[in-house]
Amino acid sequence: MNHVQDIVIVGGGTAGWMTAAALSELVATNHRIRLVESDEISTIGVGEATIPLIRGYNDLIGVDENEFMRETQATFKLGIEFRNWGKVGDNYIHGFGTIGRDQLLAKFYQYWLKMYQAGEADELEHYSINTVMPRHNKFMRATSEHGDSPFADIAHAFHFDAGLYAAYLRRRAEQRGVIRTEGKIVSVGQRAGDGFIESLTMENGERITGDFFIDCSGMAALLIGKTLETPYEDWSHWLPCDSAIAVPCTSSGPLQPVTRSTAHTAGWQWRIPLQHRIGNGHVYCSKFMDKQEAETILMNNLDGEPLAAPRHIKFQTGKRTVGWNKNCVAVGLSSGFMEPLESTSIHMIQSAITRMLMLFPNGGFDQADIDCYNQQYNREYESIRDFLILHYKANQRTEPFWTHCRDMDIPASLQRKLDLFQSNGRIFRDNEELFVETSWMQVMHGQGLRARGYNPLVDQRSKADIADMLANFKQVIRHCVDHMPPHEEYIAAHCKAR
Repeated sequence: MNHVQDIVIVGGGTAGWMTAAALSELVATNHRIRLVESDEISTIGVGEATIPLIRGYNDLIGVDENEFMRETQATFKLGIEFRNWGKVGDNYIHGFGTIGRDQLLAKFYQYWLKMYQAGEADELEHYSINTVMPRHNKFMRATSEHGDSPFADIAHAFHFDAGLYAAYLRRRAEQRGVIRTEGKIVSVGQRAGDGFIESLTMENGERITGDFFIDCSGMAALLIGKTLETPYEDWSHWLPCDSAIAVPCTSSGPLQPVTRSTAHTAGWQWRIPLQHRIGNGHVYCSKFMDKQEAETILMNNLDGEPLAAPRHIKFQTGKRTVGWNKNCVAVGLSSGFMEPLESTSIHMIQSAITRMLMLFPNGGFDQADIDCYNQQYNREYESIRDFLILHYKANQRTEPFWTHCRDMDIPASLQRKLDLFQSNGRIFRDNEELFVETSWMQVMHGQGLRARGYNPLVDQRSKADIADMLANFKQVIRHCVDHMPPHEEYIAAHCKAR
C-alpha cells in the first residue's frame, strides 16, 4: 500500500496554523509537513470569538489555557448578547451550557415553558448560570468542588486576537518540525489522467511536491476552487448580507465575558472584548445599504477610539459542493463562508481538522472515506446555515431589509424546526448537529417566537412543585454568581497578558 508522506498546507492564518499545529502534534512521526504562505497576502482575521469546543482543540495539541490566553490577549466568553434582533429594544443572551436541570420526563425548559405561558415564570436567562454571569460581569471556571451545583455547569469559550493565535500556533508547529515556505504560488501542477494535485510552483521557481494538499488559502480557494474547480453553492438568498467592515478600538468600560451582536437597519454589528482592545465590525447587505452609510453606523457605535482605518470585506455566504476533492481538503474560508453571527468560523476549521484526522488518507485516497467526509461536511454546514437563518427570519422589525428577511422562503429543514417548536415547544437535535436544544430555545424565544403549548408530561407534577423548582434554581444560580469575582479580576489573577 502506498502511504501519504508529504503533506502540503497552502495558506497560513488561523486555518493554516491550526491545521499545521494539529498535524505536527498527532501525525508528524510518519509524515513531512510543509506550510506555504505569502507575507504579502493578508488574512481576514475577524474570527476572534469562539465556542466552547475550541477548548477540545487546545487540549488535543497540549496547550496550557492560561499561557494561551496570555499569548493571545484573550478574555473569557460565556455566550452572545443579542440586541435589537427581534425588535428594537429587545435584548437576550444565547448562553453556553445548560438551562436548569433536565428532569426524568421532560427537559427543564418544558417545565419553564408551562409556567411562562401561565405568566408565572421569569425570563429564561434567569435559570442558567451562563447567562446570569455575564449580566453581572462575573467569571470563574467550572468546578465540581461544590457537588451537584451550578458551578459545575459553567461552559466557557474565548475571545482572542486571531493574528496572535496563528503566531502562537506557528511557533508550536515549527518547534515540532513543520517547515514554512514564504512566497507566492504561481502555478499548481496536476497529475495526468486523474487531475490529482502533485506540485506547487513558487514565484522564485521552486517546485514543491506533495501527496496530500490542504487548502487554507481563504476566499481565494487556490486549490479547491481555482485548480480543482469545485462548484460553490450560493446561499445569499437565505443569508443576504454580503459585506463587512472591521475596525479595532480602545477598550472602554468593564471587561464583559460575552460577544455582543447589535442589529442595525440592514445588518448587525459585532463587539468582541479583548484584554488590549475591542474588535468591532458591521455585517450588512449592500442591496439595502451603501458602504459609506454602513461605515458611518459602525464608527458612530464604537465604545472607544478607533485604532486603525476601517477594513472593507466582500463575501458570498455558501459553501463548496464538497470539502474534500481528489487529494485536497479545504479548511477554513476556502471551503465556504458563514458570517460570524454565532462565532462558528474557527469551530469549522477545528471540525474539518478533526474529520480529516478521523478519515486520514492512505496513498490510495479511497472514495468511501472521501464520501464520508463530504457527507459530514455538508450536514454541518447546512445545520449551521439553518441556525443562522433563524436569527434573520424571526424578527418583528419594520425596515425593508428585515421585512425582506421575515418574508423570505427558508429551507424545509428549518421550517420543520419552527413548526415543531411553535406547536408544543419541542426541539430535537438532528444528526449530532452543532447547536443543541438549549441554543435553539434561547434564540427562538429570545427573538419572539412563542410556543402555543408545552409537553403535557410536565403536568405529572403540580404547578406548585414546578414553581418551587424554578424558584430554587434561580435562587441558587444567583447565589453562586454573587460569590464569583469580576471577569477582569479573574483574568488579572490567572492569565493577564504581559
